[in-house]
Amino acid sequence: MKPKKNPNADIGRNSSLYFMIGLTSVLFVTWQSLEVKTYEKDTQVLDVVQVVDDLKEDVPITENVITAPPPPPPAAPDVIEIVEDVEEVEETVIESTESSQDTYIEDAVVKIDDVDVEEVEEDIVVPFAVVENAPVYPGCETCPTEEERRICFNQKVQEHIKKNLIYPQMALEMRITGRVFVKFVIGPDGKVANIQKRGPDRLLEKEAQRIIASLPKVKPGTQRGKPTRVAYSIPINFMIQ
Repeated sequence: MKPKKNPNADIGRNSSLYFMIGLTSVLFVTWQSLEVKTYEKDTQVLDVVQVVDDLKEDVPITENVITAPPPPPPAAPDVIEIVEDVEEVEETVIESTESSQDTYIEDAVVKIDDVDVEEVEEDIVVPFAVVENAPVYPGCETCPTEEERRICFNQKVQEHIKKNLIYPQMALEMRITGRVFVKFVIGPDGKVANIQKRGPDRLLEKEAQRIIASLPKVKPGTQRGKPTRVAYSIPINFMIQ
């Protein structure tokens, strides 16, 4: 029995060689296509302007308004009366106020008893540290010396601040802390006035002013035997523990 297939016709004999040739051809074509460079062509745009020679426009017909001529000026009178405007003016003689060397001026003598001397009260503010007699806080009257009364005054003010201080709720929530410097004046009537404050936040400044304004009435300080205005300053610390 003869075989149906020719033994010399082996299709898969050179298949690997053909595969390599095809793969190489495909890779070469792909590489060449990637290396191809293209350039944009400059396009020229021609603007066509149409010029119209006939520029005639239709003028609208308007109404011709005829205004009346102005009235003629008034005619001159037949008789012109001449009025004399010359009046006699009396001249005022101004006497000279300059004095000559021959003029004698009497010396005015004024007695001391005839001069009224008014005492002007000076609005002087004396610092607390240098005033002769410092203000006396209620409860410090029993201190025997001036130095002890000053120490007692400072202690009483600090106790008043610690007792009446209310930390602002909004400042507490925002964790606002700091030191507020307060300066105020104790008047001749023993009351607090002219409060000045400076701090890191308005909420703390407002609370410091409220505490100082609530200080009780004290015995006013004296300078040269008279009640005087005394300046006092103190820092208030706002801290969150």
